[in-house]
Amino acid sequence: MFGGYGMYGFGWYFDPTILLVLIGVLLSLWAQGRVNSTYSRYSRVRSMTGLTGAEAARRLLNSQGIYDVTVRPVAGNLTDHYDPRTKTVNLSQSVFNSTSVAAIGVAAHECGHAIQDNESYAPLRIRTAIVPAANFGSAISWPLILMGLIFGGIGSPLVEIGILMFSLAVLFQLVTLPVEYNASSRAVKLLDSQGILSGSEVDGTRKVLNAAALTYVAAAATSILQLLRLVILFGGRDRRD
Repeated sequence: MFGGYGMYGFGWYFDPTILLVLIGVLLSLWAQGRVNSTYSRYSRVRSMTGLTGAEAARRLLNSQGIYDVTVRPVAGNLTDHYDPRTKTVNLSQSVFNSTSVAAIGVAAHECGHAIQDNESYAPLRIRTAIVPAANFGSAISWPLILMGLIFGGIGSPLVEIGILMFSLAVLFQLVTLPVEYNASSRAVKLLDSQGILSGSEVDGTRKVLNAAALTYVAAAATSILQLLRLVILFGGRDRRD
């Protein structure tokens, strides 16, 4: 039963569990709209120090005794990320060269991940370890569920395995939450203590990072709702020959 289509009898009817998917979509749209509007607002506020995102990132890393991490520009908009494999803080062009409060906040957040990596922060290690399994589970879950429904029906072991594989992606989303919130907390504290931002600038950065964190909350909630839907549709049924 996907959407409103009945797998048995090939009839059309309303599937109430689709509401779970719609709730997830609405949460994601709201969170994305929030981060876009907040970032846009503070991207027009120039920091008093005049540091660019790249300069702020380098200063923050040095303040923590981290000299083996490279700060470099990458293409795209808000494509900023820290790569523990290459020890690089990758900043989008709009962050790398910008002197705005928003850009410095984003750069500091990615430095927060570099600091986590340097300190062997446990949730980050766990997230990194489960990335391959989560990616595999996300890619294979729906093909397994569809194959199970086609060849064995709702009670097929393939359906159950597919749901289990999807739960790996949900686990990744849940582990991501403390990693992201901790990186933001580190970023705000360091920007303040190092004098890179002050007063209302720190508050502005906090709002930008809190808005960004909501996208991860929405992603986790969406995944949980989708998993709940799969369990309702297929996980609670008796096996059928």
